[in-house]
Amino acid sequence: MKTTTLTKLGGILAASALALTACGASNSGGEPAGGGDETKAGDRDWSDCKPGDGSKDVAGTSDDNKDVSLGIFNGWDESYATIYLLKNVLEDDGYKVKTDELDAGPMFTGVAQGDIDFFTDGWLPLTHANYIEQFGDDLVDHGCWYDNAKLTIAVNEDSPAKTIGDLKDMGDEYNNTLYGIEAGAGLTKTTKEEAIPEYGLDNLDYKISSTPAMLAQLKKSTDADENVAVTLWRPHWAYDAFPVRDLKDPKGAMGDAERIYSFSGKDAADQHPYVSQLLQNLVLDDDHLASLENLMFSEDHYNGKDHEKAVAEWLKDNPDFVDTWKKGELAK
Repeated sequence: MKTTTLTKLGGILAASALALTACGASNSGGEPAGGGDETKAGDRDWSDCKPGDGSKDVAGTSDDNKDVSLGIFNGWDESYATIYLLKNVLEDDGYKVKTDELDAGPMFTGVAQGDIDFFTDGWLPLTHANYIEQFGDDLVDHGCWYDNAKLTIAVNEDSPAKTIGDLKDMGDEYNNTLYGIEAGAGLTKTTKEEAIPEYGLDNLDYKISSTPAMLAQLKKSTDADENVAVTLWRPHWAYDAFPVRDLKDPKGAMGDAERIYSFSGKDAADQHPYVSQLLQNLVLDDDHLASLENLMFSEDHYNGKDHEKAVAEWLKDNPDFVDTWKKGELAK
């Protein structure tokens, strides 16, 4: 008798409980873990990756098995964006696509065990390093598709500050306030323990609250043409929805940028060379990713309620994207 999907996922959750406890990996809404400058997980330097490396035309490549399962990280916007892009293309190509939404621990466990075929949201070399240490021997990476995943402090684009350090002397321009997100987020810890002391920003009232509250303040201030400073991260749809820019970080207090990788299990890579090559070809820059996420998640658009329609609309607005993707030319 075949094991049911529900039973499999239950096993994944149980098997990953120890992994979650041991790794302690936490990532609020897809923001990087933050801090540190390590580049290696396992025996590999994961910072040494250029999006689109290994790209080639998928013409002439095909999968005998057109049933495929794709994993989505719960609450991570870029995970939904990339998976629903892939789902749209594969279904147009005649595939039957199943999606599962899981947290990071169960996802790495499920893919390593072969219960889920592919996922697109492995953040390296920092955020998911412990999972690579544990499961890396059972995974196949299909390249990085984004190379600018980082923690930031952002301001409205027409405000005077250029660097994080400018906020020390220009605090009055920003109501002496820095708006943050959840207390337990890696972004909050890095801002509090690294950026504020490194740049001497004790003059600012660092308001730690929630991501929705920070975004609401960002919208309120930019709509009113008022200066505002917030903690933020890339990738995020706020960069498309609001007129904001990052402050330069010459001291590197917010940490280095990470890469986001696609992974599969070994059997999935063997059974699905077409899907594997599509993921190898995938490249999304900040403009494309922010505009797609904005359409999918902001209150002014689909507000996270209809990913299929949002992706279809985005592809209609970007009519050459899929053809360029399939030809392996997104990196050019």
